[in-house]
Amino acid sequence: MDTVISLLVLSTLAQHVVSVVPTVTSFRAILEKVSGDSRIFSGEDARLRCSIPDIHNSRWDYLWFRGSEQLTQTGEYFVLWNAGVRDGGKFYCKGVRDTAVGNIYTLQSLPVEINVDGGWAILQVPPHPALVGDTLKVTCRLRRNFPIHEVILYKDGVEVMRQRGPNPQFYLTKLTLKDKGMYSCRASWDANGRTHSVMSADTSVQVLELVTQPVLEIVANNDQTPAGWMTLICHLQYNARGPAPPIHYYFYKDDKRLGTATSENHDLVRQSPGQYSCKAKVPQLDITRWSEPKGFGEVAGPQTRRPLVVHRKVPWPLSPQVSSPSFSMLPPAESTMARPSPHQSTVASSFIQPTEVSTQPSDPPLKPAQPTPSTVPPPVLSINQTATPTRDNSAFLSQESGDMSGESGDMLEESGDMSGNSSETVTH
Repeated sequence: MDTVISLLVLSTLAQHVVSVVPTVTSFRAILEKVSGDSRIFSGEDARLRCSIPDIHNSRWDYLWFRGSEQLTQTGEYFVLWNAGVRDGGKFYCKGVRDTAVGNIYTLQSLPVEINVDGGWAILQVPPHPALVGDTLKVTCRLRRNFPIHEVILYKDGVEVMRQRGPNPQFYLTKLTLKDKGMYSCRASWDANGRTHSVMSADTSVQVLELVTQPVLEIVANNDQTPAGWMTLICHLQYNARGPAPPIHYYFYKDDKRLGTATSENHDLVRQSPGQYSCKAKVPQLDITRWSEPKGFGEVAGPQTRRPLVVHRKVPWPLSPQVSSPSFSMLPPAESTMARPSPHQSTVASSFIQPTEVSTQPSDPPLKPAQPTPSTVPPPVLSINQTATPTRDNSAFLSQESGDMSGESGDMLEESGDMSGNSSETVTH
């Protein structure tokens, strides 16, 4: 009898152990584009690769998704062969491994978007957002190697640049936040005594600040903060490309600095009524950003506002600087600030970066971060620093002499007519 009872206990324990084995790992699959651009012409190819950051080098199989649809391919690589307009979308992958207790899955990768364009022109832009102060290179790419003699760049339907000759590339220098928007291009060429032109679909251009304006959070009177104390947290986004120089944090009460600079975005201080603020500074980039003041307790007297931005004086070479090539045989691109476009006849925006000068006193050298109580968790050391100890925290084809028409998707060519419209571009 004792033997039977022991066997039953062991069987129950085994079932209990199996039931609590997790089916999802804590690491995320990584999806990257191996070949092809984020926007390709119909009939072209694109290749993606899924990798699993498993330090144990376990054997993984792969699941592929387009949106919510699971695809049939299961290998490490996913290939779009001879892509059609409907084959584009946002692609994901994740790993799966067969174990003795069932399938184990990784977290799904971040998406990679591929747009398939059925038109004749594509405006190619870098896949990642540009940063303030950068130089952005964009290219007006055509489906065929037409002998173009003029290329025009538009922003939000307004012509901003025009250049004559076969060069299809434009350079937007000293970017500011005003430069983000929807861009398109038009290319023209002569053939058989007629002038032809094609225009791309709109493509999104994103421009980010290196350091966003901080937002101060005051955390007091909770289980993770000692009685009579409160935590000041300086939230911001730091978008510098690696290796990024260090960022220093300063905390203030009523315009008086509390302690010294710290490499952490939080500080533990005694509760006291007043106006609190924080400052983020990147000395190597000569960038300083202030938060808006935030009151705690009963505050008397007028509230003051801090200067918000101090831009760097000298461009920081974190991202590769793109210099315009020399075209000795070609006329340079001309600005078209006053030339009307076929979309609108308004003046195009210029690409000028404003500069302000901080009036704050210089800061002492950085000192090690102040120790914080064990009850206050460390900040999240990521690009988006939002740590908090209280919560988880088409194209159309026209000709001047003759008719040309078409629609998005399949392309038709009949008796010299050319057609095709490009699909809209949606960007992250």
